[in-house]
Amino acid sequence: MNRVLIAEDEPRITSFLTKGFRAAGYVTTVVTSGVEVAVAARSGDFDLLILDLGLPGQDGLAALAQIRARGERLPVIVLTARDAVPDRVAGLDLGADDYMTKPFSFDELLARVRARLREHGQATPTVVRAGPIQLDLVRRTATVNGELVELTGREFLLAETLLRHPGHVLSREQLLDRVWGLAHDPGSNVVDVYIGYLRRKLGTNLIQTVRGIGYRLAG
Repeated sequence: MNRVLIAEDEPRITSFLTKGFRAAGYVTTVVTSGVEVAVAARSGDFDLLILDLGLPGQDGLAALAQIRARGERLPVIVLTARDAVPDRVAGLDLGADDYMTKPFSFDELLARVRARLREHGQATPTVVRAGPIQLDLVRRTATVNGELVELTGREFLLAETLLRHPGHVLSREQLLDRVWGLAHDPGSNVVDVYIGYLRRKLGTNLIQTVRGIGYRLAG
């Protein structure tokens, strides 16, 4: 599952991008300042960065320069209202892999994201398997022992997260972040509720509870 870091301080655009990427099967994390994006990019937890230039605290170009000065090769797509040629040149010269201006087509942005991930050898595999479960990431279908199982979009993303870490314990906080995003209420029991849904659909013994920590897919 590819993880996209979104550096954008406009709530309307942030919401639009988050919904679009999650519907396409990506995990998103949002930061709203240039300082935050420079720190988050350093974590190594992300496969691609969508970067607005007009960020508070530190300009997006300054954050990009900082990221590249550290030698990090995280793919970066600038997404900004700045459409002047000097801004485009500055962004690309500082190390952006692509540059798009607002307003924009999400389908085009998504195509550029896929292209950048392919270039960096991070294209998402089309099928994920663990034990009797198989998820087709293109058709968004799930099967158990070859039998088709109906999953909602959120159930599918939760199942994919677990399948990509078979035998590994994932905390409720990790699952909440990767499936619902950091903006979701950390005190919510939504993870436990959806784990219950998956157990009923995929098999009661496949997802194990690690008391006080979280869940793991039986390896």
